[in-house]
Amino acid sequence: MFVTDLDALELSEGDHHHLARVLRLRPGDELTASDGVGRWRRCRFGTPLEPIGNIERDTVPTPEITVAFALVKGERPEWVVQKLTEVGVDRIVPFIAERSVVLWEGDKAVRNHTRLVTVAREAAMQSRRSWLPEVEPIAAFTDLASRAGAALADRGGDAPTLRHPVVLIGPEGGWSDRERATDLPTIGLGPTVLRAETAAIVAGSALAGLRSTRYESADGHGG
Repeated sequence: MFVTDLDALELSEGDHHHLARVLRLRPGDELTASDGVGRWRRCRFGTPLEPIGNIERDTVPTPEITVAFALVKGERPEWVVQKLTEVGVDRIVPFIAERSVVLWEGDKAVRNHTRLVTVAREAAMQSRRSWLPEVEPIAAFTDLASRAGAALADRGGDAPTLRHPVVLIGPEGGWSDRERATDLPTIGLGPTVLRAETAAIVAGSALAGLRSTRYESADGHGG
């Protein structure tokens, strides 16, 4: 559960309802509260929450992992954001590619971005993340292509690597000639043809796995 202040553990009405009615917590049940920027503490459910542990802090994961995905139809963007949050992606960016069929503009873009932020927060609570991912507003391909460490997901590309922690997932129609002309490195995600939303999850999972393995090796626990 996320709160604004770990010293004053106040739940919003919506979060209290979710814990009591959806998760069916009872007064005295234990849970973890986080401020979304790496700090957390154990507490007991009630009004207000009762702290039962010291404030702890998790190290910020590095390098930051970014997955940018071209907009897809229906509720699939919400599914993408939910799963990328669960696997540990730090920054999630929906964008419009040249061959995108779905376009979010004006008020619709604002509403959908607000919804995706909510989805990420709920998924972070479910997966017990102490760091909330950043869900950016709709971006342009040119902005993403200029970011340090950016690479295009494309069949036949090199294996995922933390040297390229910013992976762009194109639309189901593929990258345009102009987008390919940016000469970004390409990252392959396996031998099969993936749906756009599946490719985003595979990319995020691969990078998060590489980062986890690196930390385990640094701590002497990796293989």
